[in-house]
Amino acid sequence: MKVSKFLIPLVVFLGVSVFLFKGLSLNPREVPSPLIDKPAPAFSLPLLHENGSTLSTNDMRGQVWLLNVFASWCGPCLEEHPIIVDFSERGVIPVLGLNYKDNPVNAKRWLERHGDSYSSVVVDLDGRSGLDYGVYGVPESFLIDGDGIIRYKKIGPLSQADIEADILPLVDKYKR
Repeated sequence: MKVSKFLIPLVVFLGVSVFLFKGLSLNPREVPSPLIDKPAPAFSLPLLHENGSTLSTNDMRGQVWLLNVFASWCGPCLEEHPIIVDFSERGVIPVLGLNYKDNPVNAKRWLERHGDSYSSVVVDLDGRSGLDYGVYGVPESFLIDGDGIIRYKKIGPLSQADIEADILPLVDKYKR
């Protein structure tokens, strides 16, 4: 009887210790997305540069594409932007900009100043579409295959290493 009094707390302590140790080994910057390998949330949003026109996820069907969530008020977006411009200008896949909770006038000015090589830019003024994608903050990027399935998500600014090591191999894998 005395053995079980000490054995139970010891087993509980060891179990909790294992979970804590496992938690310490995780990278707090990596937030797994429940959307990976799931259909991309549908949207139909106004185009920034074409008054009265919209673009939807259905318009992108059949092609692999990158959705880059950005805003003119976002400092890290400016850090990431030259990488997005370079990748977009390579013409590997369409790069769609989703302007998130931003004033369209400010977004246009920002793109004029820093370069606009997006294939299209849609406006998510109220952030509803961003919320559907699980956007925590900007920038975030999503690689979506031709069947409309999210294959990759990056929280924070994309780096050249992200493009080369993560995105391009997936583009090769999912491109038809």
